[in-house]
Amino acid sequence: MQRKQWLNEDWTAVFVAFLIIVINLGGFHPSLPALNWRGTDGLITIFAPDLFLTLTILWGFGLAMVTLGFITKGDAVSLRMMGGYTLIFSIAVAAQLITGNREIKALGLEIVLFSLFIGLFISNLLKVPEWVRPVIQTELYIKIGLVLLGTGIIFQEMMQAGALGLIQSIVVVVVVWQVSFWICRKFGLDDELRAMLSSAVAICGVSAAIATAGAIKGDSKKLSYVISLVLITAIPMMLIMPYIARSTGMSDAVAGAWLGGTIDTTGAVVAAGHVLGEEALKYATVVKFSQNVLLGLAAFAISVYWAYTRNEKQERPSARTIWDRFPKFVLGFIVASFVFSFLLSPHLVAGVKSPLKGLQTFWFALAFTCIGLETKFNDIFSLENGRPAIAFLIAQSFNILFTLIVALFVFG
Repeated sequence: MQRKQWLNEDWTAVFVAFLIIVINLGGFHPSLPALNWRGTDGLITIFAPDLFLTLTILWGFGLAMVTLGFITKGDAVSLRMMGGYTLIFSIAVAAQLITGNREIKALGLEIVLFSLFIGLFISNLLKVPEWVRPVIQTELYIKIGLVLLGTGIIFQEMMQAGALGLIQSIVVVVVVWQVSFWICRKFGLDDELRAMLSSAVAICGVSAAIATAGAIKGDSKKLSYVISLVLITAIPMMLIMPYIARSTGMSDAVAGAWLGGTIDTTGAVVAAGHVLGEEALKYATVVKFSQNVLLGLAAFAISVYWAYTRNEKQERPSARTIWDRFPKFVLGFIVASFVFSFLLSPHLVAGVKSPLKGLQTFWFALAFTCIGLETKFNDIFSLENGRPAIAFLIAQSFNILFTLIVALFVFG
């Protein structure tokens, strides 16, 4: 049964995310369990009754939020939908189980990565059941996660950590985005794909690609393609770049700023920073969070640019046109960051910071599971004869070199 639509997808994501925030501020903190196991004995202990209860609560809470999201944007709610959600939830839990292994945890590999891999395995080697497809709502889940991400972007902490990271981020984002856009044009990519690829390379990977897709109303299949590229390339960068930094004798500040400005997922940045030590990790985190802070501004600039350059009548677009283009979930991200930075007490923020971070990870895990389920390797390497992948790698190579130069200038 199709229900009446109340909100579009962006507003639905904002509504659900803020409801999650309010519930957590009220004292209810459902979350993924933190696991730390090794060997057969450790694996057995994670199936304790309290863990099962934690997962059951999270399953029910997630189902309630997904159902609410479906209702508000007019999608059908049914037993098939609930079954599909349960399968996606189970994949995310399996990914959390894998990342709970101490050896895997030491490598810094994230739950979202294994969620993607399990989804890709099912999509490419098995078959995605038809009853799961209505729940493959990648953009809804990831937009909810991005609004929740705003609760962790505290402006006071950013400025205390250092304004130099913000300066580097601004320079890198502006230059690398323009160069990446130019490279993609040389490879003959369409404007939507060029914008999403350029934002992913220049700003902050997956989050930026999602925000850009919302700003330009981009194709969801192209977005999934870009996200897959980002995650696949982040792994070798995470492993190789710390070795290069150490072997060339970079200072901790330069090495950390370099890692934070180029590696496109926060978890991979943290893992690479850990390899080089606490000081390098501090600078890597500052630069990465600085790029996250710029996400809202970048999305607004892209939406304005797109409205002016893609207006069919070639007339000056109205404020309404710009507003329609603007991704509303980015507005939710900005509001959440503002509220947690300036309106709530530090004590209250500290009390919900960890639970909200866990729920943010949970929604991202659901989203990346969906990306894996709807992505085939053949599509990645065969799309436009591989030209987007080659353009992305060239743009990322420029990003690595240019960010290193800027880091040497700013922090050297």
